[in-house]
Amino acid sequence: MDSPVPPSPPHRSTEPPAEPRVRRRDRHGRGMRGPVAPPQVPLSTSRADTFRDLVLDSVERLERRWPQLADVEFLVMEVPPAVSGETVPLGGSVPAEKNEPARVVVYRRPVEIRSKNRDERALLVHEVVVEQVAELLGLSPESVDPRYGQD
Repeated sequence: MDSPVPPSPPHRSTEPPAEPRVRRRDRHGRGMRGPVAPPQVPLSTSRADTFRDLVLDSVERLERRWPQLADVEFLVMEVPPAVSGETVPLGGSVPAEKNEPARVVVYRRPVEIRSKNRDERALLVHEVVVEQVAELLGLSPESVDPRYGQD
C-alpha cells in the first residue's frame, strides 16, 4: 500500500508581487491624465486654503501695528451658526474668557458670495478682520487700520 505524499508547502517568494501594468491611452490626442501640477503649485490649492491664506495675510498686516493680536485666535468657518435675522454676518468676535483666548471668526461662504474675484475677496476679508479686531479692542476700524475703507 502506498502512503500518501504530504502536500508541499506553498512557495513563498521574498520579492513583492509584480504590479499590474496599467496603460493609459491617449484618447483623442489629450495626452496623459493625472495631476496638472505638483501640490505646492497654486493650481492645486483649494478655495478654503486660499481663503485661509487671505485671512492670515490680513492678520499679519495688523499684527505689525498691534502686537497684542498675537494672543487672539483667528478662525475661518464655512458658515455662521443659525442666523436669526435677514442679514448674514461675515465675521464675529468673542472676547477672552478665563481659559479661552479672544477669537475672531471669518465666515468663508458669505464672504465668497459677496465678492466677485480674488482682489475683492482680499479687500472684504481684510475689512471683516479689521472690524472684528476693532470690536475686540473697543476702537474704531479706522484707528485699527488707517487705510480701512479707502481701498
